[in-house]
Amino acid sequence: MNKYSTEEKQQAIDLYFKNGCNMKKTVRELGYGSATGILRWLRETVPDKVSKPVQRKWKVDYPEEIKQAAVIDLCESNSSTADIAEKYGISRATLYEWKVQYIGKGNCILKQQKLNSKEYYINEINRLKEEKRLVEQELKKTQAELYRAHLEKDVYEKAAEILKKEMGDNLKEFSNQEKAMVIMALRDKYPVKSILEVFDMAKSSYCYQQKQIKKENKIAKIKERIKILFFENHKRYGYRRIHLLLKREGIIISEKIVRSIMKEENLIVRAIRQRKYNSYLGEISPAVPNEVQRDFHADKPNKKWLTDITEFKIGEEKVYLSPIIDCFDGMPITWTVGTSPNAELVNTMLDNAIALLKGNEHPIVHSDRGCHYRWPGWIQRMDEAGLTRSMSKKGCSPDNSACEGFFGRMKNEMFYGEKWDKISVEEFIGIINQYMQWYRDKRIKLSLGGLSPMEYRRSLGIA
Repeated sequence: MNKYSTEEKQQAIDLYFKNGCNMKKTVRELGYGSATGILRWLRETVPDKVSKPVQRKWKVDYPEEIKQAAVIDLCESNSSTADIAEKYGISRATLYEWKVQYIGKGNCILKQQKLNSKEYYINEINRLKEEKRLVEQELKKTQAELYRAHLEKDVYEKAAEILKKEMGDNLKEFSNQEKAMVIMALRDKYPVKSILEVFDMAKSSYCYQQKQIKKENKIAKIKERIKILFFENHKRYGYRRIHLLLKREGIIISEKIVRSIMKEENLIVRAIRQRKYNSYLGEISPAVPNEVQRDFHADKPNKKWLTDITEFKIGEEKVYLSPIIDCFDGMPITWTVGTSPNAELVNTMLDNAIALLKGNEHPIVHSDRGCHYRWPGWIQRMDEAGLTRSMSKKGCSPDNSACEGFFGRMKNEMFYGEKWDKISVEEFIGIINQYMQWYRDKRIKLSLGGLSPMEYRRSLGIA
């Protein structure tokens, strides 16, 4: 009984002719039968197309081009010998025969080289080194171009962010200051040298612009601080006191620059003068001598006191302030505020001041010739406390100029130039009290080395 059917035999014969009479390929693709069996089927079916067994020829005359191509593939391709032989429809033995025919029995690539030659290995190593160098050189060039592209992209984006520049603007047309601003913004990400190359900018120009920008930034911060100090102190400080405050904060800058900035920013201290309140009612009691004689200095507290009354007009109402100023440091040691310049106003103030004295302290109390300081209540309190009365000459403001100056400063700093028509008398009295406390505790004086009266006394250990 036959092992293979007629259809299987015919399928094998058809595949054989389809594969160009390549028996090995036919057997491999067919998956059954053998070369001998297929040959027998061929003789039985198509004997005229099959050579006799004794005289058969396995070799085919291939063109030289085919042979050379096959040998080249064998030498240079990564494919296996079997795959190359199958590609050209030949056996591996035939492929090796062609190789020997064309390049001999040695390594096909190294036919003309001696494998054991030291010179060959040296040349080969040098060749590989050169190839490596060229590849690395090309890689570095590509990396440099990519780095430059990323850098330029970041430069454009940063310029658009901080300078509001368009992406299409020519970088080299930026001003040196603009270039420096972009460089300073990117210097933590890229080397300054690389960014300078993008801008085609000299390092010296960048360093100069960097200093200018830092200087401008410093001035901008100082400007902002000056504004804050000016408004924190209710627009009452001129450039000298602002300069002292900056100095206390460790900001070293000249008075000239402070003055220039305040002028530039229109930080102007108000200086408006109005008619002064006058409490003189004639010689209602004997006058006392002027013990001060315009010497408004004292070597210790509670040695010389100055007093007077000043008037504030709030709409249709009037408010009066009566303070005592110590000549030692200009401190308002006590004060009273009321709506009437009567004896109670000044007597209460004097009582409060006397209560602050120690047993051995008996200051001179200097005033003008106002009626309040000639009434019996005032005189009695002065005598009982052992205080010395002192009065200015009639109509002679310079005799009490230190107290007059206090009122002038106060009104320039907190009263003149403001609108008080919507402020009640009670609210205004509170504002005066706040100012007096601020003046005593926080307002710095140039004559006290940039300290307030209270700070000055604390520095001496007497507060």
